[in-house]
Amino acid sequence: MSGSSPALKAYAEVLRLVRRLPPEVRSYYSRFARENFATYNDEVDPSTISSLLHRAYEHSCWVLAKYGVDKSAADRLKQICK
Repeated sequence: MSGSSPALKAYAEVLRLVRRLPPEVRSYYSRFARENFATYNDEVDPSTISSLLHRAYEHSCWVLAKYGVDKSAADRLKQICK
């Protein structure tokens, strides 16, 4: 996903969403996001990138729900990951 504008925007948005989580779990989820985005840094296939972005959105919604944050907080991420 290197140099991919949607991927970089999605990563930045995921980090913004992490700030809505309880302070004691923020470092875990920011590290988790960084590691996952870095793992696929070299991906160039558009369909794979699209699938990964969709997965990032779905996982973000799950984490937000787990900590009682309204799913609508991820609306911006949803737009990026379309």
